[in-house]
Amino acid sequence: MRKESFPEGDRSREPPAGLRAAGGAGERLDSWKEIAAYLKRDVRTVHRWEHTEGLPVHRHPHQKRGSVYAFKPELDTWWNDGHSRLELPAVRRSSWRGRWQLLLMAGTLVAISVLLFAFGTPGFLHRPFGARRNIQSLAVLPLINLSGDPNQEYFADGVTEALTTELGKLSGLRVISRTSAMQYKGSKKSMPEIARELDVDAVIEGSVLPSRGRVRVTAQLVDARADRHLWAQAYDGEAQDVLALQNNVVQAIANEIEIKIKPQEQARLAAPRRIDAEVYRLYVIGRFFWNKRTEEGQRQAIDYFQRALAIDPDYAPAYTGLGDAYNLLGDWWWSPPRDVYPKAKEAARRALQLDDSLAEAHTTLAEACYTFDWDWPTCGTEFRRAIELNPNYATAHLWYSEYLTSMGRHTEAIAEGKLAQQLDPLSPIMTTCLAGRYYRIRQYDQGLRTMQDSLPLFPDFPRAYRELALLYMAKGDASQAVTSYQKMLQLSGAHPADVAAAGQAYAKGGVKGFYSWNLARLKQQSRQQYVSPMDFAFTYVWLGQKDRAIDSLQKAFQERDWRMAEITVNPDWDPLRFDPRFQELVRRMNLPQ
Repeated sequence: MRKESFPEGDRSREPPAGLRAAGGAGERLDSWKEIAAYLKRDVRTVHRWEHTEGLPVHRHPHQKRGSVYAFKPELDTWWNDGHSRLELPAVRRSSWRGRWQLLLMAGTLVAISVLLFAFGTPGFLHRPFGARRNIQSLAVLPLINLSGDPNQEYFADGVTEALTTELGKLSGLRVISRTSAMQYKGSKKSMPEIARELDVDAVIEGSVLPSRGRVRVTAQLVDARADRHLWAQAYDGEAQDVLALQNNVVQAIANEIEIKIKPQEQARLAAPRRIDAEVYRLYVIGRFFWNKRTEEGQRQAIDYFQRALAIDPDYAPAYTGLGDAYNLLGDWWWSPPRDVYPKAKEAARRALQLDDSLAEAHTTLAEACYTFDWDWPTCGTEFRRAIELNPNYATAHLWYSEYLTSMGRHTEAIAEGKLAQQLDPLSPIMTTCLAGRYYRIRQYDQGLRTMQDSLPLFPDFPRAYRELALLYMAKGDASQAVTSYQKMLQLSGAHPADVAAAGQAYAKGGVKGFYSWNLARLKQQSRQQYVSPMDFAFTYVWLGQKDRAIDSLQKAFQERDWRMAEITVNPDWDPLRFDPRFQELVRRMNLPQ
């Protein structure tokens, strides 16, 4: 494995191979993409170089052609005129045995160069030496796939997610979740814009180049608010060493921003296992589909995780992914709970047998205990352990907030929900679930403000409009509730006639007319796919049919619908609260009264 460093003091004047080979008078590059390819960098980097390094880029006075262009000879001249320091000179090694000696020699030379340069710079003594390392929060932006093969895109996304996860385990550092960071894939927004939207001090950007059984990972640390490059390194290794490459990046970033790594974290980073390249490929494809959060995506993810485990039955992350996919099939009512939650729990326990340090596996087990077993003590213990192992794992905070709500610990639940949203600010599910916490503790105005403030960020998320419908109905604004429900149906792919029918039913029969229409729709739907008895119970309550509502709740209890865990706090069940049959269900679930 080879690590390459880019010390700022390096003044090598040899241009990259691309500049040497492609030069020639009058040769022009007619887009940012062509300029970036010529310089062997990503588009965002050359954008920054134009503003901070004076990269010679020209603009057309009209829009009939590309907005920018550059001449290769001018780029060559610019590169040779002191900007070759932006390249990372290769540190070649003949064997693993000499790796650390050469690193030590290179580090010493770099240190001397930096000190000589710094003390020779006017005003150095007036700058706080550690100011550039005052980084308490960061985001890992989507790494760029440099292979030229679109089918390798999943691999770059997988390494991005892995770096986010590993950095999130470091205490004292707030790391934005993958879901929010991935919103900037292909984005042309400036670093200060990204920093402001994610509320971070720095970002990691870079690239991944898988080729012929080897992998190169390049990472750059950027002071995002000042749009200033701080550090960069590249790591080469065999595909089997991809976990070591990722860990090396994490260690280097931690050292650069002066985050203290705990002994147990250091031991984990220092001893990564080698992994079969095909196993890792199957695993990251599985995660790619899991992150789609669709029913088809979960079923495809399960297939890939199982294929990875068929090759390596001891690869713990694949068991965690398997458990996560089964959990989502139950959480989103795509499968009967009894068909999937036990499988999620079994996969999570197997993952923890292999590696007890996986925060994701503890979270998966906790969720299965919460949604299916209703084992409240184990559930709480597992959630707390997950957060201890990775305090930046937004999903753990999200699901823990739901557990705390069911336990009647509302102040803690809201705090955990807010933290999940802060860690994943552009994720629609985080905001929607936070609004759901407010709904369940009857703070309807706050719930509406939460949704309305964030809805412009994800206007196409169906579940957000479902939560809005509940909040509006609780506030007595049935017209807005039905409109929100229609929007949910539309975004969920319902036939336009069904969307229109919802509004017509309300216009003719008011709230009861709307719920009568919805009951008929649920019955029709249940003939073709799984529909939880909980949905029938909710509809019967609004129609005033209490006996049928209780019967449906008892069926939901038998089927283990996860929403049963919220029956003591959910306002939907207020009309049944003093019914002895309802109270018996609460007693059997051992929920706080």
